[in-house]
Amino acid sequence: MITIREEQPGDVQGVREVYIHAFDQPLEADLVDQLRQRSDDLLALVAEMEDRIVGHILFSPAVIERRKQTVQGMVLAPMAVLPEYQRQGIGSQLVQAGIEALKQVECPFIILVGHPGYYPRFGFEPASHYGIRSEWAVPDDSFMVLVLDEQKRNALSGVAKYRPEFTEVG
Repeated sequence: MITIREEQPGDVQGVREVYIHAFDQPLEADLVDQLRQRSDDLLALVAEMEDRIVGHILFSPAVIERRKQTVQGMVLAPMAVLPEYQRQGIGSQLVQAGIEALKQVECPFIILVGHPGYYPRFGFEPASHYGIRSEWAVPDDSFMVLVLDEQKRNALSGVAKYRPEFTEVG
């Protein structure tokens, strides 16, 4: 049985192993480590099975800037599940648990760059529908947003910016 819970300090090595095995290189693991060191405002969840970490998801602060207005929300990135546990719904459980936790703290939005065939099932849609564009050149259908606060929907247009660690790693 899978348990989804908040990451604890003792999970660091297990989380690194998930990313290294899932992506066949340490880039995403290094990103998670840097974000942990430099940001206090993270939501990190692990999927655990039989006392083994088999999946991880990280949400970190992001902003949407328009003229003199800035709205802070979160970015979903990265997420990984050990290869032998993929296609069992673990990633979906991590995404859903993260969305629910961010709703509880009244986060206005979540952005991500991801597979357009996967994330719409959670309510994500192309960010361009709201006039939101990424600070990076990414395909329109891959840069998505989930609006969690309908009252801030009209303020959500402009340039979405991730934390600097996303461009520093690699």
